[in-house]
Amino acid sequence: KQGVLPLTFADPDDYEKFREDDRVSIRNLKQLAPGSEVIVQLKHSDGSTESFSTKHSLTQKQVEWFKAGSTLNWIAAGQRT
Repeated sequence: KQGVLPLTFADPDDYEKFREDDRVSIRNLKQLAPGSEVIVQLKHSDGSTESFSTKHSLTQKQVEWFKAGSTLNWIAAGQRT
């Protein structure tokens, strides 16, 4: 509940795509919703890129908390359950 996005690999073999010096980008977060896919893009030091799909199990309320940065931020903004 503190702005952490827990992701799991849609395809467990995608774990092998990571390299030690990769830059990781998370795509399509504006469309984050319960059941949606999240795209992870890796930029390797040689300039090449790879992308793959990940899953999350957030509820709508948890998505709101994530987008606010944390539950405390969400409450401070005047939101109520």
